[in-house]
Amino acid sequence: MSVMDKLIAAVTPPESSEARAKAREEARQTAVSGDWLDQILTHHEQIDAAFDKAEAATGATDRTPALKELGALLTGHSMAEEAVIYPQLSHEHKGPMGMSYQEQQAAKVQVALLEALDPLSRDWVDKLGHLRGAVAHHVYEEEGSRFLKLHEELPAHVQAHMTQRYREETTRYGASLA
Repeated sequence: MSVMDKLIAAVTPPESSEARAKAREEARQTAVSGDWLDQILTHHEQIDAAFDKAEAATGATDRTPALKELGALLTGHSMAEEAVIYPQLSHEHKGPMGMSYQEQQAAKVQVALLEALDPLSRDWVDKLGHLRGAVAHHVYEEEGSRFLKLHEELPAHVQAHMTQRYREETTRYGASLA
């Protein structure tokens, strides 16, 4: 396990799967069909499925494309959030916005490091698990508080603009909601 993996494991508080499910349920109840929050929740579900696929892969011929798919989805999703959602966080909640950027940058680095590992090695499996834990914590923070506050606080016209812009950005970066 690398120093970075140990650091991520040490600073990432493990929420229970029940706490994550409850946060997602509350976020789903808050979201309006097709709005920016609904789009993000759908991406989060797609990211979960991509992690499941990568974890289920057993050979290099399965793991390598599963990781590429996961990496592309994570990158497209993060670029859209960083371009549209995080600027809104910066107006209202500077601390969470800064942490959100840092978490997403760390995930991109970890995907790149994972790509360099032998897909059949124990290190690959461990790093994928650590990445999933870090992403799950990030998603929990967004779904459980960061994005719910935005959804409650922003006026309808700002939310409508965010919905349109988020959809544009996900299309631009290849993470559209298919």
